[in-house]
Amino acid sequence: MFGMKTLLAGIAAGTMALAAVPAAAQWPERPVELIVGFAAGGGTDITARTLAVFLEKELGASVVVVNKPGASGALGLSLVARAKPDGYTLGMTNMPGLLTLPIERNAGFTGADFTYLATLVRDPSAFSVKSDSPYQSLKQLIDAARAKPGLVSYGSTGVGTDDHLALVMFEAATGTDLNHVPFNGAGPLRNSVLGGHTDVGGMNLGEAMPYSGSKLRILAQASEKRSPLAPDVPTFKEQGVDLVFASERGVIAPKGLPPEVEQKLAKALERIANNPEFQKTMLQQFTEMDYLPGDKWQARLQAADTQFRAMWARQKWVD
Repeated sequence: MFGMKTLLAGIAAGTMALAAVPAAAQWPERPVELIVGFAAGGGTDITARTLAVFLEKELGASVVVVNKPGASGALGLSLVARAKPDGYTLGMTNMPGLLTLPIERNAGFTGADFTYLATLVRDPSAFSVKSDSPYQSLKQLIDAARAKPGLVSYGSTGVGTDDHLALVMFEAATGTDLNHVPFNGAGPLRNSVLGGHTDVGGMNLGEAMPYSGSKLRILAQASEKRSPLAPDVPTFKEQGVDLVFASERGVIAPKGLPPEVEQKLAKALERIANNPEFQKTMLQQFTEMDYLPGDKWQARLQAADTQFRAMWARQKWVD
């Protein structure tokens, strides 16, 4: 039998060994927050909540979605940027807001403040109206906007978001001037359109499709060709407007994430992206898969950042 001294020495050695294990190696030991910079009910929020269910299974820990709407998503992004880089604070973000907000204002963050883990989905921009709107086609909307400059209202999910930039591109392509009304997310925007308070809703295709038909009429989708998820919705290009644009949604963390934690998260997101159940759920939400790992996503973002800065130099989208 072991003597008491031997037993105590063994316990002490085991305790020291556990203490020597880096905290990152034991991660996660408590719930992980996934911050969304928009109100509940929009595409970014819905993607985040779906992802959280799958991420919990991968990590073996709770993943809590926290909505922090404000400043076109900048509030949520700045909270992620300032968080401790320990893996317990993540952000569900979208492009272009991730890039355009620091271009147009002091947003409280820059692209250098984040660790880029993966982008997962792509959701084309779309223009939607209430089903009984007087604008039953894109042409009718264009004609009305030309006849009544500044009087046709267009809602977006915030200044500098993909919905807003889609409007800027649309106005430039059609010679129109709509009254831009920013909201804190697609949920409040959609309610305003359905309530007859806003003429046109600039929402992503996946945000509008669940309401298409009896409640909303989608006038156009900003895809190169019709999405298989919305084969009956014409593209802007089909209707004579050169507009192709989309939101990309991905996961970020504060810069300085421990390599072990970054690797665990990256691998978990890769497995989720390849999970048939996740892919099926995204299709049910009318959202296209567009997975890229962090390094390739960051390279795409760098190229897009150059394009947006050139666009800003040509035509500022805010005064």
